[in-house]
Amino acid sequence: MRRLDFGRTKNHSLSIRYARRRATHYKKPLALNMGRGVFSFRGSMKKVVVLIDGGHARVLVRQHNVAYNPDYIEKLAHACVIADEDLIRVLYYDCALFEGDVPLPVSGQTKSYTANNNWLRELGKKDFFAIRLGILKFRGFKPKRTPITPATLSDSDFQPVFEQKGVDMRIGLDIASYSDSRSVDRFIIVTADTDCVPAFKHARKAGIQVVLVQFPNSRQVGELMEHADICRQVAFPPA
Repeated sequence: MRRLDFGRTKNHSLSIRYARRRATHYKKPLALNMGRGVFSFRGSMKKVVVLIDGGHARVLVRQHNVAYNPDYIEKLAHACVIADEDLIRVLYYDCALFEGDVPLPVSGQTKSYTANNNWLRELGKKDFFAIRLGILKFRGFKPKRTPITPATLSDSDFQPVFEQKGVDMRIGLDIASYSDSRSVDRFIIVTADTDCVPAFKHARKAGIQVVLVQFPNSRQVGELMEHADICRQVAFPPA
């Protein structure tokens, strides 16, 4: 490869233009010694990882009256990426549906929950996708309506309560891992969980940009916005 020695070039301005043209052919940053300092040329594409909190995304998509399935989740992820970004991976965080036996709140009879979680395996087979699973815990039952009338209560007056565990922790661990390795330029994050704020701070301290995605009619979480670099408005893709 021809070596550019700018310290000996007579036409200084021409040498700078030539160096810039040469620099566009490099994917990695190229530093050139111009005599008075070091000029760094970087490619325009930003390497990005999309992180999707499945519990949050599911609520938004269903409010939009669209079926929540692997094909639409894939469309949703790609809709978050803009033209100057190079998608490295999509990290999807969710819990497998609950399976087990629980006593009903009024009759005490046993109710069995069964689930088909093949959709998670199907999603994991899509290009660039990696699945991170937390645990779905059963937290009892709550009344469907209030106030309640004890004399007329039946099992059908209650609905089960489930709680995701470990999802925010997995989001934080992945953000920390990518940040410490400096392997991406930008995180694009779909979540409303303020427990992710420490991870946002860690990424920004490491020099990684944090993009918080907002879909139409989704509520703005002020604490998350304070610790993000960009709040990106994204339209729902067609079903």
